[in-house]
Amino acid sequence: MSKLVIVESPSKAKTLKNYLGADYEIAASMGHVRDLPAARLCVDVKNDFAPKYAIVKGKEKLVKELKQKVKESDYVYLATDPDREGEAISWHLASILDLDLNQPNRVTFNEITRTGVKNGMANPRQVDMNVVNAQQGRRILDRLVGYRLSPFVSQKIRRGLSAGRVQSVAVRIIVDRENEIRAFNPEEYWTIDAKFMHKTKTFDASFYGDENGKKELKNETEANAYLERIDGADFEITSLKKGTRKKSPAPPFITSTLQQDASRKLGYHPDKTMRIAQSLYEGVNIKGMGSVGLITYMRTDSLRISEEARQAVREYVAENYGDSYNPEKPRYFKTKNKAQDGHEAIRPSTVGLTPDMVKGSLTAEQHKLYTLIWNRFVASLMADCVQNTAKLEITATKQGVDGYCTFTANGYSVKFDGYTVLYDNNTDDEAKALPSEIKNGDKVKNKKITGNQHFTQPPARFTEDTLIKTLEENGVGRPSTYATIVSTIIKREYVTRQKKQLVPTELGEAIVGLLKDKFSKIVNVKFTAQMETNLDRVGEGEENYISMLHEFYDDFEVSLKKAKDEMDGVKIQLKEDITDIPCEKCGRMMVVKSGRFGKFLACPGYPECKNTKPFVQQTEATCPKCGGKVISRKSKKGYAFFGCEKWPECDFATWDKPTDEKCPNCGKSLFKGKGGMLSCLDEKCGYTAKATRKSAK
Repeated sequence: MSKLVIVESPSKAKTLKNYLGADYEIAASMGHVRDLPAARLCVDVKNDFAPKYAIVKGKEKLVKELKQKVKESDYVYLATDPDREGEAISWHLASILDLDLNQPNRVTFNEITRTGVKNGMANPRQVDMNVVNAQQGRRILDRLVGYRLSPFVSQKIRRGLSAGRVQSVAVRIIVDRENEIRAFNPEEYWTIDAKFMHKTKTFDASFYGDENGKKELKNETEANAYLERIDGADFEITSLKKGTRKKSPAPPFITSTLQQDASRKLGYHPDKTMRIAQSLYEGVNIKGMGSVGLITYMRTDSLRISEEARQAVREYVAENYGDSYNPEKPRYFKTKNKAQDGHEAIRPSTVGLTPDMVKGSLTAEQHKLYTLIWNRFVASLMADCVQNTAKLEITATKQGVDGYCTFTANGYSVKFDGYTVLYDNNTDDEAKALPSEIKNGDKVKNKKITGNQHFTQPPARFTEDTLIKTLEENGVGRPSTYATIVSTIIKREYVTRQKKQLVPTELGEAIVGLLKDKFSKIVNVKFTAQMETNLDRVGEGEENYISMLHEFYDDFEVSLKKAKDEMDGVKIQLKEDITDIPCEKCGRMMVVKSGRFGKFLACPGYPECKNTKPFVQQTEATCPKCGGKVISRKSKKGYAFFGCEKWPECDFATWDKPTDEKCPNCGKSLFKGKGGMLSCLDEKCGYTAKATRKSAK
């Protein structure tokens, strides 16, 4: 019997072939094969939002080939990814290929291993139309907002803008934080910090208060008054409390925490993290094993772990670290109430395949991410870390002075490292042990006591990882959307990255201001979170997606009409960056504008002068071939690189970043490449060196 299995990607197909054998033919759909065409709304709002799907442009040949394969097969399995998008792709495939939706032809794999594939193939089911409708609901909802709201925003602010439903909320969160920072008024406060010595060992302590209790120091005058009281005082340990405390490991990764940790520890942007994780899930060619799926499905918000995987970790830990590194009772984690429990947490498919064992078969980036996932998962099921703790109270008394002052000091040392031997989720918590021989009544010497001025700090700007954490905490978006949300708002220049911080642009603030004024629900965090809950209810069969769309759109259409009437003839003006480049037609200094294809230079005399020209980002470097300026360029696929301004006469091009440093051998510009290495790109020179701190920035 001829059997056809349709998956989404060629790499996944290759891994499945490794497990299913010669009786099965594996084909890849290359993602979506049918969707809402981009040119029009393609949603009939007068007919219960009926979508008008079409074959994705460029996939007509692929669909024809799939139809032929179906004709030649006795049975067809749809094995797209185990999430909403994957379920929708299976439904679209079934519709296009005339497959019977009443047949159990849908299979899913939480992990692409021999066991995972065997279990998936042994449990086929029908395409879940509730999950499909949840995906359709989201797709139509986003299309309605994007295609009805974007033209209005473009007309009122600038051509070519897009107002996405969830992305706009993310920008609003960033803009609101920026406004908090601007409105923040710092307040002065002081601390008194001490360094004491007990016998031969020193330790740090902090001023706590006086005989009346805890004291907050608001200014230098108050701090100096206490410094004067302390000057020449005797210091004695008057309280010593010792104990132990336990630190429990963090749970295994879900999508949001994986993206957060990969950002903090590896410097990966969320979309990069998900691309690498997808490759690990679909399968990597491991020497001696063939193509193997290394991790479970990476779009999940569940902390569930299979008992088989839990036992495998217990056995691995006992064998490699000893029984004491396993907890007395197996550890379980509670999944949040709103989380979907269709998948396990993100974990290695086979615990026995350690990062060291597969290192030679992975790229450096794959290995780093796999190591992060493997360490976090194994550590999550290991024993607690046990610490010895100590808390001191030091009393300062001075002859002839009534009352006293107190200092406190806290410290700990590791009694048993437990799970931290693999992964510590509190890396900022540095161990500072207090002198071990110290006891009540001991005298300590004052080595140094200083008063230090501080100011309260505004709330921190969001980074990619803290934004994702905030989106998750507020119920905005779902595991499959976090990376896209972040990359989209940056790509559209509503937000910029500045030293890892996300800062709203003037354009982003203008859009949020307009939406808050005229479409308050669209950028309301709670409203958007409720929409996500409604979509979840659709996926669970508890709500009708058409009714949900009516509930949203009917009110939205009224708001849109009202906004158009109120802002008839009104346009929001943005500031323009004036350059020192004169317009060759009228002499005015050209300004930087942004359009749908990026930045460009335009004459501010428009409409009298309509001159425009490409925006070129110049660098401090010179071309090693001809001495011309090195400028930033873009490839046909949109990737940034650097090349000579005299192209095509000079064909110099490089991915390496230009610097303002010069080669000590030939005097030409140095470029920074992989691994932070500086290189002279003159082939006759070939000088290389490790980047300095200045050039590495």
